[in-house]
Amino acid sequence: RPMTQKQFFVRPLPAGRSMVMTGYPEETVGSVLYRIEYATRVPMAEQRLIYKGKQLQLDKTLEECGIENDSNLHLVAYLRSGGHPAASRIIDYMVAVLSHVRRGDTVRYDLRIIKVLVSRHFLVPGFAELFMDSKAPMLLASLYTSPPTGGDRDYAGYCISYIMNCCRAKNLQGVSVAAAALEFCKQLKKFGCGCEDNMYSSCRSTLGFLLQGTGNGSAKRTVSFGDVASFVPELVDRLILGLNWSMKCPTTLTKPLVVEIVDFGVFVATVRRRVMVDQGLEEVLSDEIEKCNAGEMHEVKGQLFEEHVDFLRIAFVRLLSKMSECFHVMAQRLADKEHERSNVVGNIAWGKYLRILKELYEISKVFHDAEEQFWRILMYHRNMLSALIVGFVNRGFDHQWILANKNVTNFECRRHLAMLQFPCAEEDYELFQEMLIDRSKLLAESFEYIGRAEPETLRSGLFMEFKNEQATGPGVTREWFVLVCHEIFNPQNALFVACPNDCRRFYPNPASKVHPRHLEYFRFAGRIIALALMKKVQVGIVFDRVFFMQLAGNNVILEDIRDADPFLYRSCKLILEMHADFIDSDALGLTFVREVEVLGCRKVVELCPDGKSLVVNSKNREKYVDLLIKNCFVTSISDQVSHFAKGFADILSNSKLEQFFQWLELEDLDWMLHGSENTISVDDWKAHTKYKGYKETDHQISWFWEIVGRMSAKQRKDLLFFWTSVRYLPVEGFRGLASHLSICRSVQPDNHLPTSHTCFFELCFPRYSSMAVMQDRLEVITQEHIGLSFGTG
Repeated sequence: RPMTQKQFFVRPLPAGRSMVMTGYPEETVGSVLYRIEYATRVPMAEQRLIYKGKQLQLDKTLEECGIENDSNLHLVAYLRSGGHPAASRIIDYMVAVLSHVRRGDTVRYDLRIIKVLVSRHFLVPGFAELFMDSKAPMLLASLYTSPPTGGDRDYAGYCISYIMNCCRAKNLQGVSVAAAALEFCKQLKKFGCGCEDNMYSSCRSTLGFLLQGTGNGSAKRTVSFGDVASFVPELVDRLILGLNWSMKCPTTLTKPLVVEIVDFGVFVATVRRRVMVDQGLEEVLSDEIEKCNAGEMHEVKGQLFEEHVDFLRIAFVRLLSKMSECFHVMAQRLADKEHERSNVVGNIAWGKYLRILKELYEISKVFHDAEEQFWRILMYHRNMLSALIVGFVNRGFDHQWILANKNVTNFECRRHLAMLQFPCAEEDYELFQEMLIDRSKLLAESFEYIGRAEPETLRSGLFMEFKNEQATGPGVTREWFVLVCHEIFNPQNALFVACPNDCRRFYPNPASKVHPRHLEYFRFAGRIIALALMKKVQVGIVFDRVFFMQLAGNNVILEDIRDADPFLYRSCKLILEMHADFIDSDALGLTFVREVEVLGCRKVVELCPDGKSLVVNSKNREKYVDLLIKNCFVTSISDQVSHFAKGFADILSNSKLEQFFQWLELEDLDWMLHGSENTISVDDWKAHTKYKGYKETDHQISWFWEIVGRMSAKQRKDLLFFWTSVRYLPVEGFRGLASHLSICRSVQPDNHLPTSHTCFFELCFPRYSSMAVMQDRLEVITQEHIGLSFGTG
């Protein structure tokens, strides 16, 4: 059908001569205004056409607007007051240009204009709201998905990217920036952009950024709950794609495991909060829900139990199943490797598993039995989870969720998490604490140096010398740590009490106040133990459970005193297990008091107000036992524990003391402080020893290991101490030392004794002429008094 032109009249308001114009039905309103601008010299952006009381949109055709022959149109200018006229004019012009470009009516130069307008005017008041209400997002998305010819796609992509950057960078009060990001996501998806498209991913990440709370709070409420929840399934698909790739190529970090993990966490958190509020699991409504009207809340609640809750449940099940599969593949891959940890670190894609597990843990708290299922899977893969934590968790990583169930970790993992509470060890030789200690005054002089030093100086490092000895360096410092700790915990100094059943275990002495400066010494002791842990020096001392529990901020119960006071433990157990009638008969004659003996003086302490007149019976015996334990092991040593904790906290710096001990089990701290209790393995020793000047096949080396193999356990410990200044091996054995040991050939004649460089773990001896000569020399250096005063460095 041939096109026929229509004739119509354009009359300027409020006064002016009418213009007779013609146009084809397919011509746009923008084209008509362009001709009017040419005729009147009035900028197109300052004009608008009104027909039958409605403003005509620039991208509409004359036919779509219902323009017929002899129709009367009114030409009016934008009002300068009210609303956002400047922004409206700019956007109308942009829409007109974009419409032309989309139809192919203009050249690329027009999109350059759009690029300039977006860059210059996005922050103009009202621009963002009007922009999103117009067809501009749809037109830009359409052009971005057009064939990559002529540059239209690139310019459209630039405009969208710039708008997303503005949404992120500016806190635009009253502006629907979140709605802008959402609208672009919808339009890009409508025109066929998948999750793998960078522009779509950028828009979705921008929306997540705004929902996370770092953007404008009012803007977040412009996005409905359903819109947010709809992103969860696609993100799960992308994560599973990335996890599949991580199992095939773990040394390569793919985009789905970088970008999508962050987005998944944000969108899932929003959905999860809504679900928990609806289920009554959160008492306070989130900011978004508080501002919802009743209709929106009704819509949200209707969706929660139908579709969007299922999104969360399905996401949890799919990802947890995939993570279990990833752990299996990880275990198989590491089984073929010699050094497990180094291989874990080398597979960088595995490092993202922990972030996914954290999100799954948060989701598991929403559904019945989901949390139990989550921990059951992690317990099954306990070793792999621990390897991930040791390999990838650092001081900036959010790992607090693991505290909810420490049983899914092993000792190495818990030790790693606890050690992260210490500040990063950066040696500054200008701040080193220098100490010159007289061995005969070891405790007193060490107390003066450490007690007066600034914590920052102690954390920087220690430079240690014994008087009248030439040796210095880390080896001497390790020896000093062992010696000073044994002095601190020596019962003769009245600071700590050894447990009757285990003389290695100590807790603060309630009678320590016999020493006038005892509380200062407890703070000193806290600093020493913290420094020993920080420097990874095993000192052969362990804490009793009553002491450990208080440092961790936990209550002391009956089972905790089993080692500290076996007699009191058995007595309390009997009281709790006795028949009620016997207790009520007052046959024991107990009241709520205890007798205390201090320095030969006995006194009665009431466990509660008016305790002397309160008789223990079957109804209050549990309370009596609790108060008795608290008085014996908490109240009586509270000052000592408090000052020890302050000293320990001095070294921790900004970390919380209780958190350090909460990461650990008592057995973990035993291994960290005391080290291995196993007899030193000669095979392990030999496997971690290198040779300088000797070969493994030399007679002297064969003789040496044969002699060591025949040594007693004590002689081996003395030889190791002479060699390294390590009195107690780490629980991992020689693998846990800072470096390999070395046997070096010296040029001395064979009438010389072996020497050592403990800082470098080096043992030096000449080419002895026979095994008998070597054994004679080794017997000399394995005498305990030699090892303690030899002063090797």
